[in-house]
Amino acid sequence: MSRARSFGFFLCLAGLPAFLAAVPSPAAAPLSQSIVYFAHDEDALDQFQQNKPAIRRMVDALVCQATGQPDISRAWASLVKPGERVGIKISAAGGRYFSTHKAVVDAIVEGLVEAGHPRGNIVVWGRDEAGLVAAGYRKSDVAYAVRSIEPGIGFERQAVFSVPILGRLIWGDLLFAANKASGSDQDQAQLSSDSHFSKILVHDVDRIINVPVFCDAPCGVAGCIYNVTIPDIDNWRRILQPPAFGDPALCELYADPRIGPKIVIHIMDALLAQYAGGPAAEPNYSFDFGTLYASKDPVAIDATVLRRIDEWRKGKNLPPVAGRATYLQSAANAGLGCFSPERIELKEISAP
Repeated sequence: MSRARSFGFFLCLAGLPAFLAAVPSPAAAPLSQSIVYFAHDEDALDQFQQNKPAIRRMVDALVCQATGQPDISRAWASLVKPGERVGIKISAAGGRYFSTHKAVVDAIVEGLVEAGHPRGNIVVWGRDEAGLVAAGYRKSDVAYAVRSIEPGIGFERQAVFSVPILGRLIWGDLLFAANKASGSDQDQAQLSSDSHFSKILVHDVDRIINVPVFCDAPCGVAGCIYNVTIPDIDNWRRILQPPAFGDPALCELYADPRIGPKIVIHIMDALLAQYAGGPAAEPNYSFDFGTLYASKDPVAIDATVLRRIDEWRKGKNLPPVAGRATYLQSAANAGLGCFSPERIELKEISAP
């Protein structure tokens, strides 16, 4: 192990007690229960072709159930106020077939428009422009704004997230070019314990609809918490390194005022499900699942998905990933949601 990596490892461990001391213990946490709604339609996908009417019905039914409203206009109106700028955060790391499906996003946008929100106040965003295009989000083909985070300049210099874990800056990180030109020792200049939030996240959205995919990741699951944190900061690789795999940094990121308080609902796209090789697409470990999940609790969805992933991995003699997802229990301890299965109600709904 290099000296820099050893130092980063030490700082990672050193940072844990402060965060854990600031959150209640499991015993002290108030008893509560979260509901994860899900809708299933085996005809939602057919040979990767999206059944748009079926998917629209699924999205509408889930949002109505999650908000307790009788129709989709009132459902979205209860989540987003007039004049608020709405950001729909998608995952486009899986390319053409394993990114957030466009029919899901289209259904969300149409529901918002029916609730009176102008298309000009809606932006769909992902980290990488090439990934967005591959996933079908070409600006000329959609009736809403699509944006990516421009390498380097797409991050806000004043919006800093610091945790005592060193990372090596690479091209695309905000400070990479400046540090490279600094004339100081190159190895030291390219190490940083800071990350920067994307300008889209900081300046351009008042409310966020989070639409991740059902997938594994180095931190166990590339779910609700992962989707609005890691892809929206620079110098992120340091956060997911072992042995912590994002615990508790992912919790701190999600709880930051620039992320968590802005999120109104999570809709997980599980039309395809993947249990190994993520977050990039891995066809050998993915299959048509025909399901969408929705909840206001990101921990509950992620915990549900994590357990299902490990069930499937066990069936294929693959090692479990739960040991890499301890941040979910930390998130529950911090009051960000429910992790224990006894405190999560899975409720299937019909989508007529």
